[in-house]
Amino acid sequence: MRQHICKYIYIHFLFLIFIVSNAFGNDSDSLKQLLTTKLPDTSRVNTLNAFSKTFNNTNPDSSVKIAMAARDLAEKIHFKNGLALAYKNMGIGYYLQGKYVEAIKTWQLALDVYQAMGNKAGVANMLSNQGGVYYQKGDDAKALELYLHSLKISEEVGDPLRIATALNNVGSVYQNKPATYKKALDYFLKSYPLCIQVKDDYLIGTVTSNLGEINYLLGDYNKALFYLKQSVEAYKGSEDLPYPLNLTGRVYTKQKAYDNAIVIHKEAFEYSKKLDTRLDMTQSLIGLAQAYQAKGDYDASIETYKNAVELGIELNAVKELKDAYQGLSESYSAKSDYNNAFDYQHLLLNIKDTIYNIDQDKKLGGLDFTFRMEKKESEMAMQSEEIKMQKLVRNSFIGGFAVVLLFAGVFFKQRNKISKGKKRSDELLLNILPAETAEELKATGTAKAKSFDVVSVLFTDFKNFTQASEKLSPEELVAEINHCYSAFDRIVTKYGIEKIKTIGDSYMCAGGLPVPNETHAVDIVSAGLEMAEFIEKEKQKRQDNGQPFFELRLGIHTGPVVAGIVGIKKFAYDIWGDTVNTASRMESSGEIGKVNISGSTYELVKHKFTCIHRGKIAAKNKGMIDMYFAGH
Repeated sequence: MRQHICKYIYIHFLFLIFIVSNAFGNDSDSLKQLLTTKLPDTSRVNTLNAFSKTFNNTNPDSSVKIAMAARDLAEKIHFKNGLALAYKNMGIGYYLQGKYVEAIKTWQLALDVYQAMGNKAGVANMLSNQGGVYYQKGDDAKALELYLHSLKISEEVGDPLRIATALNNVGSVYQNKPATYKKALDYFLKSYPLCIQVKDDYLIGTVTSNLGEINYLLGDYNKALFYLKQSVEAYKGSEDLPYPLNLTGRVYTKQKAYDNAIVIHKEAFEYSKKLDTRLDMTQSLIGLAQAYQAKGDYDASIETYKNAVELGIELNAVKELKDAYQGLSESYSAKSDYNNAFDYQHLLLNIKDTIYNIDQDKKLGGLDFTFRMEKKESEMAMQSEEIKMQKLVRNSFIGGFAVVLLFAGVFFKQRNKISKGKKRSDELLLNILPAETAEELKATGTAKAKSFDVVSVLFTDFKNFTQASEKLSPEELVAEINHCYSAFDRIVTKYGIEKIKTIGDSYMCAGGLPVPNETHAVDIVSAGLEMAEFIEKEKQKRQDNGQPFFELRLGIHTGPVVAGIVGIKKFAYDIWGDTVNTASRMESSGEIGKVNISGSTYELVKHKFTCIHRGKIAAKNKGMIDMYFAGH
C-alpha cells in the first residue's frame, strides 16, 4: 500500500549568507544579493523557507541549516507563520536524513505554533507527518491515533485535500492486517471521491492503487482492475507507474488471463528499466515469471526468475528473492529436475531465516524508537516543570533578590548564547573534519597526523569539462557541478567513505580511514560504479535535451597513506603518500565511464566484482602498472 505524506539570535545577515553559501556552494552570488537587499524581514524569512524547501530531496542537510536560519529570524521578528513553516521544513529535512526522533520533535514545535495561531490545517498537516514516521517504524497504533486526530481536524476545517489524505493514510494502517482489510476498504472508498474532487493526480493514483490492492487481497479481481486502470492513468509519465502495472499483472494471473499478465508485466519492466528503478524491475520480472509458471511455461519462468535473482542479490531485496527462490524451486520440481528444485528450496529456507531476522530487527528498532520518543517527551515535561518552578521562585523572591536575579538572568542568557555558539561551531567543524579528528582537535588544540597501512583512494575527473564550460553560463556550470558533487557526497556517505576534497572538476575520497576497516576496497569500488552510473544517466538526460554534458574518468588504488590536518587557518583534512599519486594516475589512465583499478585493489575485490585485466599500462612517472576495469 502507499502512504501520502505532505511532502541563534539574528545578529547580522552575514551569518545567513554563510549558511546559504555553504548550502549552494559557489553558486551563491544571487542569494547573497537577495539576502542583502532591502527586503522586509518577513520576506527574508519566506525566501529562506523557499530555499530550504528546494533542498529537501537533493540535500536535506543544507535544507535543515537554511530552515534553522529562517527559524531564528522568524523568532526574532515574532513572525509565527514563517516560524511554523521553518520548523516544518526542518522536520522534513530530518526525516529524509533518517533522524526520525528529531523530525517528530521539530514537527511538534511546528504544531504548537500552528495551534497558537489557530491554524487547524497546519495542525492536521503536522499530525499527519508525525503519523507517517510512526507508520514507517512499525508502530501502527500510534500512527493510527495521529492519523485519526489529523482526520478529525481536517473535517472541522473542511479541507477536502487533507481529508482525502488522512482517510487514505488511515486505510493504509488497516491494510497491514487481514483482519482489518474491510476497514481499510471503507476508508479508501471514503477518500476516493474527494481525491477525484481535488484533481490531484498523485493522490488519485495513490488511493486507486490502494483500492486495487485491497480488492485484490479480498479476491474481488474485477473491482481491483477497475481501480488499477485509473491508477495507471493517474500515474502515467511518473516514476510511480510500475506499481499499479505490476498489481494489474498479478490480478490477470489470478484470473488465468496469462497472456494479458505477461504483456502488462513486460510493459512494467521496460518502463522501470527506462527509469533505472531496479526494485521495480525486479518486481516486474517476478510477476512475469509467476505468469509464465502459472501458464505452464516452466523454461520461461526459470529464465525470468533467474534474471530477477541477479537484480535481487544486487539490491539485497530479500522479500523479492524469497518469491524468486520459491518460484524456481516449484518450476524445477514441475520439470522433475529435483536436484535444482532442492538447491533453490535450500536457498528459500535461508532467505526466510533472513527475513525473520530483519522483521525482528525492525520490531526491536521500533521499540527503541518508541523508547527514545518517550524519553524525549519525559525530558521535555521535566524541563517544563523546572521552568514553572523557576517562575515560582522568581515571583516569591522578586523583592529581595531583584538585583541577584537580574545578574542571574544576564548570566543564563550569556550561557545560552555561548551554548548555541558552541553547538553551531561543532556542527560546522564536523562538516569539514572527520568526527575523530574534530574531537581530538577540540580536546587538545591539535590533531596528530596518522599512518594507515591499507587505504583505498578514489579520484574522478570530468573529461570534457572545458568544452562543456564554454557552452554554459557560470551559474549553470556551478549548478551542474554542485548537482554532480552532491550526488557523489550521498554515495560516499552511503558506503561510509571519507570525502577528502574537490579540486575544480576533480573529486577525491578514501575508504578505510579515519577508522580502519576491512571492507574499504569493496566499498569504494561499489561507490565508484554508482558514480559512473549516475554520470551516465545524467549524460543521457542532457543529450536528450540538447544540453552539454560531462563524462567521467575514475581511478582507484589501494595502499598506505598518512592523514591529518593541514594549515592553521581554514582547517582541511587531507592524505599524502605514493598511494594518492598512484590513484591519480589510475584516473588519468582510465577510460570514460569505466572504473579503473590497480592490481592491489583488484586483489581485495576480485571475489566481489567482475574485473577485466587490461594488462600493464604505462602511467606517468609510475612506469607500467597492472590495471583492471571493475564491473558488476
